Amino acid sequence: MELVSKILFYISAFIIVWAMVGYPISIKLIGFLYKNRKLAKDYSYKPSVTVMVVAHNEEKVILEKLNNIVELDYPKNKIEFLIASDNSTDKTNEIVKKFIKEHPEKNIRLYEVRERKGKTNAQNEAHKTVTTEYLIMTDANSMMDKNSVKELMAAFTSDDIAYVSGRLKIVNQDVSDVSNAEASYWDSDMAIREIEGRIQTITAGNGALYACSTKDYYDLNPIQCHDSAMPPLYALQGKRAIANHDAVAYEKAGEVIEDEFSRKVRMNRIILKHILPDVRILNIYKYQWFSYFYFGHRTCRYLLWISHLVVLISNAILITDSPFYMVTFFGQVLFYLLALLRAITKSNNKYLTLIYYYCVTIIAQWVGVYNILTGKAKPFWEKAESTR
Repeated sequence: MELVSKILFYISAFIIVWAMVGYPISIKLIGFLYKNRKLAKDYSYKPSVTVMVVAHNEEKVILEKLNNIVELDYPKNKIEFLIASDNSTDKTNEIVKKFIKEHPEKNIRLYEVRERKGKTNAQNEAHKTVTTEYLIMTDANSMMDKNSVKELMAAFTSDDIAYVSGRLKIVNQDVSDVSNAEASYWDSDMAIREIEGRIQTITAGNGALYACSTKDYYDLNPIQCHDSAMPPLYALQGKRAIANHDAVAYEKAGEVIEDEFSRKVRMNRIILKHILPDVRILNIYKYQWFSYFYFGHRTCRYLLWISHLVVLISNAILITDSPFYMVTFFGQVLFYLLALLRAITKSNNKYLTLIYYYCVTIIAQWVGVYNILTGKAKPFWEKAESTR
């Protein structure tokens, strides 16, 4: 029993430490070794594109989004706009139709999904009406920089690049501790993705802004998300998914923990499949850096929920074995107590907030797993009001 507990303790501890500390440090070192490898761009490349916005009951932001996308700096004869309304029951469709009528010179279409099945299904349906060479996906509450389309297209410099992800910038970082913690997470994750894409391929995209060639689009199961599922699919085909962080989308993060928690639960609705979506990823001889990237950036992170539980239980069993196990056990208990303290006191201490935010993220993974196992995982998303 003691040997088993030690094995479980060290494996779980490694997963946690590697996911949160080891991999981020290692990827920076690897990036330094490849510092001469730069993102290639060709601004003369201007293929036809469709900017698709998926919306469900987005009456609060859809007009701002429409005004945003029609001002994008790209040849007018090569850009179309497609609003895929996922069975909206508020004034979203009415606002879009009115905008189209008032701007007949803009190539804007509204595709109305009759049965709500979630964002991915709406993308799947609307995609079948697209005739342009490339498809750009963006969320209704994500405001695009005017040069974002030019930047995304400029990064498609070779036939093996099938996907380009943009950069998400949080605009309300200083509004609350929650939005600040989320912004910090995105900043660090964007830095990792930039290195991954520069070396070979990223492991996940960014739902706020990304592009793919229309012919390479996948009709995924509605429970899946394109931004997390498409890059691994391309990587396994020998294609590349990269990041061009000069293509920017601006968005609000959740300002209250309830909003961010709900969003993270939705993101984890297929967490078990994402741990290892395809066994071929383990073939490091064929997929090289991508195997390393996925294990560190995705697999280990998607195992945090179970790793924290196992390391705590195994540590409790070993607590009398040596002072080391006693220190690590009470260190864990203290960590969780600090998170509880932050939850109760609503303290503004940034270190307590980071601990609390991390614990909320782990709990969201547990809820995601529970929803999967009980059949409650759904492809729908409920927008966080503080992000609108």
